[in-house]
Amino acid sequence: MGVWNPWRGCHRYSEGCKYCYIHKGDSKRNIDTNDIVKTDNFYAPVVKTKSGEYKIKSGQTEYLCFSTDFLIEDADEWRDECWQMIRERSDLNFLFLTKRIERFAKCVPDDWNDGYDNVIVGCTVENQDRADYRLSIFNELPIKHKIIVCQPMIERINLGAYLENVELVVIGGESDKNARPLDYSWVLAVREQCIERNVRFEFRQCGTYFIKDGMRYTVPTRELRSQAKKANIDC
Repeated sequence: MGVWNPWRGCHRYSEGCKYCYIHKGDSKRNIDTNDIVKTDNFYAPVVKTKSGEYKIKSGQTEYLCFSTDFLIEDADEWRDECWQMIRERSDLNFLFLTKRIERFAKCVPDDWNDGYDNVIVGCTVENQDRADYRLSIFNELPIKHKIIVCQPMIERINLGAYLENVELVVIGGESDKNARPLDYSWVLAVREQCIERNVRFEFRQCGTYFIKDGMRYTVPTRELRSQAKKANIDC
């Protein structure tokens, strides 16, 4: 999967952003994450070689706005150009995650209709309050490919009422020395909800502090994904 960041920078938006690794990394480099700016990579999907071929090969999936939010207000003036490139590169798939799903209807192009075939939208939720708010909106939106991402998952969440037409649910813990713990029982509960509704499920990563069978473990950052994979519960 490639990464396309047409702009960089973001604002903390809810509880899930408290220990955001983007803000943490920027702080170490003396960068103000709240400064939203276009990047040199803005036109990446349509850049061509000297022979006239696209540099990004057909069939790939591009993770759009990995280090920001595609629906952030500060980028409203640039987003239309991105949609134009997404239309032009109908041979690519574009995936973006957002905590700002309530802005979706204001941010899509006029020809969106029931969605683009090559766009996957992930709604990110971290607790039950944000799940109830964001996913009630997400459920009603015309999007062809929907996923739900509970990362970081900071409390038990019931997604049962929101899984209609969802293709995938991803669960992950928080990575930080001050991280809120992830309880394995929460992960398994969401997995059962997905199985009941025939939705794909992926346990993406443990949390720095991981609770299983009442025992609390500290997991090194480099092992967060590998430990989740060892659980072998994706389905």
